[in-house]
Amino acid sequence: MKKQAFVILCAGACIAGSMAITSCGDKGQGAGQAGPMAPQVAVLTVEPSTAEYQSTFPATLRGKTDIDIRPQVSGFITKVHVDEGQHVRKGQTLFTIDQVQFQAAVDQAQANVNSAASAVSTAEITEQNKRMLLDKNIISHTEWQMAANQLAQAKAALAQAQAALTTARKNLSYTTVTAPSDGVVGTIPNREGSLASPTSAQPLTTISDNSEVYAYFSMGEKELLELTDGGRSSVDKGVAAMPAVKLQLADGTIYPYEGKVATVSGVIDNSTGAASARALFPNPSGMLRSGNTGQIVVPHATEGALIIPQRATYELQDLRYVYTLNDSNYTVPTQITVQPYNDGQTFVVTSGLNAGDRIVTEGVGTTVRANIPVTPKTAAPAAVPAESAAPAK
Repeated sequence: MKKQAFVILCAGACIAGSMAITSCGDKGQGAGQAGPMAPQVAVLTVEPSTAEYQSTFPATLRGKTDIDIRPQVSGFITKVHVDEGQHVRKGQTLFTIDQVQFQAAVDQAQANVNSAASAVSTAEITEQNKRMLLDKNIISHTEWQMAANQLAQAKAALAQAQAALTTARKNLSYTTVTAPSDGVVGTIPNREGSLASPTSAQPLTTISDNSEVYAYFSMGEKELLELTDGGRSSVDKGVAAMPAVKLQLADGTIYPYEGKVATVSGVIDNSTGAASARALFPNPSGMLRSGNTGQIVVPHATEGALIIPQRATYELQDLRYVYTLNDSNYTVPTQITVQPYNDGQTFVVTSGLNAGDRIVTEGVGTTVRANIPVTPKTAAPAAVPAESAAPAK
């Protein structure tokens, strides 16, 4: 009996030992599975820095002066002295209009002047003779007065003839169309044999002074409000304080000379919600021409900005979020807002984060989800945006 009780006791001890071993094995297996539940991810501590970014605006270029060349007299073009795209100097001859009729008008006016001058000379002699006779009481005062009046009429006729001669000579000079300023010749739609007229809708050509060019672009209401610092400054002061701007050409290259925003219109177009602005660029080589297009690149700098990688963010119902970590290293979805301009790699956060916050920068949307534990590892700091141009999506 004692022997049977001993056997049962030993069997019970063995079963208890086996259960203990199994229990320990289960605990060890659970501990081994804790790793996948807390993935190791890169974490960035947000710190303030200086963000430099750029905003761009489509622009159209115009010469400093674009002067339409129109004839001041009507006539057929007999000579075109320049070609399209040619650089000309002020006073250089551009076109010659048929001069025959205008030269004839000058000759006729000159003949009329000569005739009127002869009439004045004759009237002067007559008046002088009449005066001598009047002094000797040979003729009456009335007879002398008539001679004096004839002299005045002759002088008036001479003045009219001289004025007509001046007009004729001026019209003749108009047959030689010259450049009003230095510049580049535009399109020449009319050639030799074409009729030129002051009433023609189309000019003979356009002379563009391209020593400096204006870049015209539009600024929205938001940019205008930023320019006035929320109404704490005037637009004029904001324009004066703007940094130098760059010009991105149609081929994507940056024009080698910087420009300066000169004016901003005081009227906002109701149809576009934008105001016209103008920047001035030097053009010493004549590289830029009227009609060119490009992009005005305006630099901005924000002190104390919080810059984060774009890969650390995700969108949900048009709202942007990041995963921040609490003290227990659990992920917390946090809504943020960012500046509308970015470099395609980073965002400048305007609200939702504070300096010192920790955010997850990898695995967002894949291995990292809301309210899970993670094992943080140090991430590389976000690069400061230097050439931000695209609006945030």
